[in-house]
Amino acid sequence: MSKEKFILEYDFKQISPTLLWDFISTAPLLEEWFADKVECNEKEYTFYWNKVPQVAHLVNSRVGVFVRFHWADDATNRTSFEMRITTSELTGDTMLSVTDYADNDELEDLQELWNNEIERLQRRLGVL
Repeated sequence: MSKEKFILEYDFKQISPTLLWDFISTAPLLEEWFADKVECNEKEYTFYWNKVPQVAHLVNSRVGVFVRFHWADDATNRTSFEMRITTSELTGDTMLSVTDYADNDELEDLQELWNNEIERLQRRLGVL
């Protein structure tokens, strides 16, 4: 089954892009909002949810701009998830966009999962 690409955008108001970068790219800060525990060994990240590990490889990144991961158990190399920081030209606000892929029957659930995770991050950073 082919996965559908989707992009979600979130407003982080006047949060420093540098601070947001640390929260999307470092294991200790990913633990504060994304997963229960995160271990990093070079470009291999192990994310734990309810003590269940899931391995992802950091396939690309640009400091201060984006990180892109590919789940190790996903046979389709074309699918990855990315978190990208931009600045709104209109408002000057820091924005975070998430690009991910999902099967059609899982699309709404995965979007809701991202919304919940990003809301945790926004609360942690005092945006909400």
